[in-house]
Amino acid sequence: MTNSSKKMLTREEELLLQDFSCKISRKAMILFYGIALVVSVVPLCRIYQLELESYWILFLIGSFANTWLVAFSYNNVKFVLKHKIAQKREDAVAREVLQSIHGQQMNKKEKDERILWKKNVVADFEATTYSIFYNNAIYYSLVVLASFYLFRSMSPTINYILSVVGSGAIVALLSTSTQ
Repeated sequence: MTNSSKKMLTREEELLLQDFSCKISRKAMILFYGIALVVSVVPLCRIYQLELESYWILFLIGSFANTWLVAFSYNNVKFVLKHKIAQKREDAVAREVLQSIHGQQMNKKEKDERILWKKNVVADFEATTYSIFYNNAIYYSLVVLASFYLFRSMSPTINYILSVVGSGAIVALLSTSTQ
């Protein structure tokens, strides 16, 4: 490669690539997996009231599989929603940023960078919180439906595994849609 083809990315290009990438930050990943772990374990203790001593390995595998499925769902929904939210909030964020920097001497490029940065922060936060709420609502609805109606005649252990992992799989499948 020649030096002319090895062009360094500008700050705006890096922000744009980061905005459209599917990668999530380490902080968001820890948040998603932490919440997904809690969401996966709560039915074990509260809905089924099962003792862990007998089948702990089965519960551990089921909970970790479900944690991954639910965290995967959070990430997918966040990615789809972030761009929609950014478009809807663009005018309000621009107005807010322009009011906050009123009176400061800045060129148009710096103002646009601040607006873009603030828009991404707002869209990221709103997409994260909505993704968690949306996926949890669907997940818990499916868990209750599966536990008390579909698998009610099965043993509590099998009922737990099928309803929790099955609900997590359905939520993960639903999160892959692009609309």
